[in-house]
Formats: sequence, C-alpha cells, structure tokens
Amino acid sequence: MRHAHLKQVLLAAAITLSVASCATTTSPTGRQQATGAVSQQQLDQMGIQAFNQLKAEKPQTTSARERNYATCIVNAITRQLPGEWATRYNWETGIFVDNQANAFALPGGKMGLYTGIFRVARDQDELAAVVAHEIGHVYAQHHAERFARAQRAQMGVAAAQVLAAVTGVVDPNTVGQLGGMVAQGGFLLPGSRTQESEADVIGQQLMAKAGFDPRKAVNLWQNMIAEGGNNRPPQWLSTHPDPQSRLNELAQRANGLMPEYDAARKAGRRPNCGP
Repeated sequence: MRHAHLKQVLLAAAITLSVASCATTTSPTGRQQATGAVSQQQLDQMGIQAFNQLKAEKPQTTSARERNYATCIVNAITRQLPGEWATRYNWETGIFVDNQANAFALPGGKMGLYTGIFRVARDQDELAAVVAHEIGHVYAQHHAERFARAQRAQMGVAAAQVLAAVTGVVDPNTVGQLGGMVAQGGFLLPGSRTQESEADVIGQQLMAKAGFDPRKAVNLWQNMIAEGGNNRPPQWLSTHPDPQSRLNELAQRANGLMPEYDAARKAGRRPNCGP
C-alpha cells in the first residue's frame, strides 16, 4: 500500500514537471526547448560574474603565445555565429593554469580554457573543435534551458513533498530524496546528454564555416577518451553521449561538412592561429 501511494505521489510530481510554465523556443538544430526561467540579460550578468570570480581565484597563463593562439581561434569561430549572435558579445578569452583538460563558454561572451586542454588538443583544428563545441552551448541557449529544467525539477519535487505531507502515508523527506534522484537521473541528466550532442552538431558546423577541418573533431574526442581512460560513469548516469557513438556521429557529420569547409577555404577563411 505504501508503495502504491508513493507511486501516486511521484506521478503527481512528474505531472507537475510537465506542466510547469516556461517559454518554449527552437534551438539552432530545430529542437524544441524550454527557457524563460531567467532573462538573457540575467544570464549574461551571471556569466560575467562567474568568469570574473574565476579570474580572481585562479592564476592565468603568462604565456603570450597561448593567449594569442586561443584568442585567434575564439575570434575565428565567433565570427561565424549567425545574425545578432555574431555581434552580441565582445568575447573575452581566459586561459587558466590547471592541468585538467577542460574548457567552457559562458553567456556574456566569456571563453575559458584550462592549460591542460593543450595536452589533448594538439593543433589548431582540434582546439577549434573544443572552442566551437563550448560556444555552441551558449549559442543554443543551453544555460537558459538548464535553469528552466532545474526550476521544473524543483517544482515537481516540492509538489510531491506537499502531497506526501497531506496524505501522511509517506515521509516527505523520503519523497524529497527519491524525487531528487528521479529528477536527476530521469530528467536532468538525459537533457544534458541532449545538449552535449547538440553542441557537437553546432560546433562542427561552426568550425567548418570558420575554415577549421571538421574531421579533427574526431581526433580531439579520441584524445579526450584516451585521456579519461576507464574513469567514466555508467552511460545512464553520464552527462555526455556514449564515446563510440559520439565518434561515429562526429565522423559521419564531418564527411557531410567537407563542402562547407572547402567553401570557407576558397573564400579566404584560412585560420593561421598556431600553436
């Protein structure tokens, strides 16, 4: 009986998740996405604040070569953003001294690279794959989508706890814990995998348009997989797509983007950033 009541409570939470009001927009790949929990201006302010805080806490490289190299790639990629996205931000690139092979882009026009990324991105095309992927997250408004998704998840769990308290058949704290697990495993993480796959699509398109070889995205992720070794969570708890599936999709997409890449090169977009 208690299990039946618990299922009803969690079902109510799921219904609340589905009807929570957020604006619906269309991503660059045509995917419907919920946004609107925070404004773009707020997102930009938060991105700038987070970037400035990281600069205050973490040392940046003193290498002018690394700074110029990364900035050259960021500028080449962002020039290929469509419409007002190409001029919305005056992108700032920061290179932080950290052995992690990591990078990120934030609303507000902030691109961050950890020095460890140069270990796995071994030429300008591979680093362009990293940069374009991360900028793809910003262009596709994934940060806004994450805020909306988190808001819906919170609302659903809160509703379940209220129902549990009213019925008295299930401890609200237990529902909160279980509801959090359901939201995280069945709602939040799968969306993150969707975003990662979408950023792959957008990133390869951007790098090809900028004159970087889209085939090098495959090399980059092969290097990243080798870097990670076996330290990978189960697929159903991962925020990234399955590695082999990702490589197959990147390789297939690269073949289709070669005309775009060739056209960019013929148009004079031939980046010479380094390293």
